[in-house]
Amino acid sequence: MRMLRKLLLPVLFSFAMLFLSNCGTSELLSDVTLSSPTLQPTGNGEFVDVNYRIGRLAHVTIYLQDADGQRYVLRDNEPREPSTDLYRLRIDGTTPTDDPVLLRKALPSGEYNIVVEATGQDGSKASVQHTLTIHGADTQPPLIDNLTVHPAVISPNADGIDDIAEITYSLPVSATVSIEIRGPGCDPTPCPFITANEERPELQRHVWNGRTVDNVLLPDGEYTYTVRAADRYGNLVERSGTIGVNGGGQPEVSIIDSYMAPQALMLGDVLTVTMRVKNTGTVPVRTYGPPSGYEYSTDDVFSSIEDGAYVSKPGGFWRIGMDWDANSGGAAKRYPYRWAITPRPPEEWKVPFVEDELRPGEEAVIIGRIRVQQPETKMGFYIGLIQDGVGFFQDRTGRTIIEVGF
Repeated sequence: MRMLRKLLLPVLFSFAMLFLSNCGTSELLSDVTLSSPTLQPTGNGEFVDVNYRIGRLAHVTIYLQDADGQRYVLRDNEPREPSTDLYRLRIDGTTPTDDPVLLRKALPSGEYNIVVEATGQDGSKASVQHTLTIHGADTQPPLIDNLTVHPAVISPNADGIDDIAEITYSLPVSATVSIEIRGPGCDPTPCPFITANEERPELQRHVWNGRTVDNVLLPDGEYTYTVRAADRYGNLVERSGTIGVNGGGQPEVSIIDSYMAPQALMLGDVLTVTMRVKNTGTVPVRTYGPPSGYEYSTDDVFSSIEDGAYVSKPGGFWRIGMDWDANSGGAAKRYPYRWAITPRPPEEWKVPFVEDELRPGEEAVIIGRIRVQQPETKMGFYIGLIQDGVGFFQDRTGRTIIEVGF
């Protein structure tokens, strides 16, 4: 055993000395080459590779320098380990900037020195430079001009008041645009809003409704929207703004119960329906229409009574309506008899005699009356909730057969 150690020690010592000798003499920076001395970006992915080899632990800086001495740093004091393989940096004719708006810009046409510098752990330095000629397009970057949002605070609750915001801006050139939202419901990962949208050099308009692309309503709070525009030459522009969300929520209204009487009447008599409605959501819902107790005839339509005062309004207003099976009016005349859903008389409405709101958790008992003048022996009446311009909710509820005598 002692003899084996004696034999191995000189061998191990020789290997160690050889290793230290190789490490000490490895060239810090070598084999610096360009794949081409010229670069002509046309927006189709052209590039030039800078290749180099590092022989010892080092920090590497790479930059382009124009004829006026202006430097464009591509790598700044980045650590590199020694390797027999070449390191490679791909140059596409663009450079990052310190500008908070123009994040990356295409370099103008001209002749540049591309410099690769390496600094070893012992402070030793090595530098190699080559000449690179860029034949650029010298185009105007896709600046995002006149970026505005209106309104600055939205309340996405489907009441027709500030439910959406318009983000507008103009582009001087064609660009690929993305917009993302960051805030209480979009952290730490931002929510995409517009993704890689090809846009022309003109006024642009996007509508945001306080929701994600998956239609999830975001919570109240302050949000930042960021617009990024990139052209085919690598120019990248970014601008941001803020938008508030306050009072957002999903409107929900439910018919609790209903009752129709009498269920046998003579032609010309009045059918009375009693309906109890509750706001089961988290936001108020707007309502208008004939108040509780208003009497229709089966020949009436809500849009033609009272000189058209109750024609459907845009803005997400809610009403409760009544219809019957044989009504041939079609979609345009569904639920021809409609009433406001509020427990208050018209003079106490939020806007007296114009509109009111049913608040979260609030209930309303609505009395509807219809004078039956339709010559049918049996009529299947039912009720439903209507949100103007949106749709019919809890459709065909409480269906009741009413017998009509002559």
